[in-house]
Parts: sequence; C-alpha cells; structure tokens
Amino acid sequence: QVHLVESGGGLVQAGGSLRLSCAASGGTFHTYALGWFRQAPGLEREFVASITAANWPAYAESVQGRFTISRDNAKYTVYLQMDNLKPEDTARYYCAVDRDGIVQIRPTDYEDWGQGTLVTVSS
Repeated sequence: QVHLVESGGGLVQAGGSLRLSCAASGGTFHTYALGWFRQAPGLEREFVASITAANWPAYAESVQGRFTISRDNAKYTVYLQMDNLKPEDTARYYCAVDRDGIVQIRPTDYEDWGQGTLVTVSS
C-alpha cells in the first residue's frame, strides 16, 4: 500500500494561487500514475488532473489552463499548481495513486488515497 500525505491547502482570494503537494511513501512511485481529485460539500468527488508514469498530463475542462500537475519521482511527490483560483474551486483536494500508470479519470480507478487538504477561495 502507498501512503499519501497532501499539503499546501489554505484560504486564498479569488485570482490567487496555491501549490498543493502530495508526498508518497512505499511502492514504486515512478511506475504509477498520480491523480488529483476534489470534493466540495454535498457533491461527488471529481477529477481535477492526472499525470501518467510517462509524464503525460490530463486536466478537467474546468481547470484547463489554470492548473498544472507535475511530479518529482526522486522526491516521491506530485504537485498541483493552481493559478487564477475561483470560488468554485473551493473543495477538499485529494491525491491518489493508480498502479496501472496510465491516464485515469474515475476515482474507482485509483487504489490509494490521501486524507486531503482543504482549499477555500473567497470572492
């Protein structure tokens, strides 16, 4: 099992930026795809971004052009740079591991999850 710990969340004004980090321990990090999901109160968990083992990114349409996912295999860490934040980005953000290493956008495709970090964007 891969243990994941997210950090970097907080309160930011609309138009601002945050950088989320997710540190992993265990497993063979460089072979995994990593994903970021978010869940707002009363809503289902939704796909935000993913990056494959081959370093190919994918984004939800709602964050395309504003968010950037990246990974550092040496540090066992995946990042989510979030720019031009909007109030509708407010949610708890989770990172997850997919051991197949390919692009996946469904939460059920991911095997391991962190506890999440809260992002609040004020208007």
